[in-house]
Amino acid sequence: MIFGYARVSKEEQNIDLQIDALKKYGVDEIFEEKVSTRKNVRPALQELLSKLRTGDVLVVWRLDRLGRTMKQLIALAEEFEQNGIHFVSLQENLDTNTATGKFCFHMFCAAAQMERDVISERTKAGLEAARARGRKGGRPRIAEHTIETARKMWLSNDFSVQEILDATGISKAAFYRRVTKGDGYDDKTKHTDQKE
Repeated sequence: MIFGYARVSKEEQNIDLQIDALKKYGVDEIFEEKVSTRKNVRPALQELLSKLRTGDVLVVWRLDRLGRTMKQLIALAEEFEQNGIHFVSLQENLDTNTATGKFCFHMFCAAAQMERDVISERTKAGLEAARARGRKGGRPRIAEHTIETARKMWLSNDFSVQEILDATGISKAAFYRRVTKGDGYDDKTKHTDQKE
């Protein structure tokens, strides 16, 4: 099945041009995003993505109608390739059913992988540099006296979990991992007995 997607932009509130181009291409069903917003809330696109199946074709008038940023476009390109969905952008003359279109698509995916690799390399290099200066990466270790204070508050049954977190500054994950561990109670059962 051939699906079309059209979206208004801040500058271009009329999508007739997009609709006409999609109809001319021969799409079976068009999804229209009629509200322009800075937020990444696009219900028509979400509905369309949920309908796409292997072998389907998604057609847009221009690449920027599908994604506001290169990051969004690359993420969608990768998803389409993984699920066997063909993609066509009319203005850029991009069609993944052609050798050139597939090459462009692979370039998108390669660029995304390179970005992930660069971020990973930077993180590793930063951690190594910190270790060389005697610092360890990650979150600062929670002082034992803080854990002990939280544990005493917990066992007293006088404080809610949130009150303990606020008073000690520890995270909820650290609370469940370090404070409630080994107290002889099932965490969830005990929490329902306390006020939240």
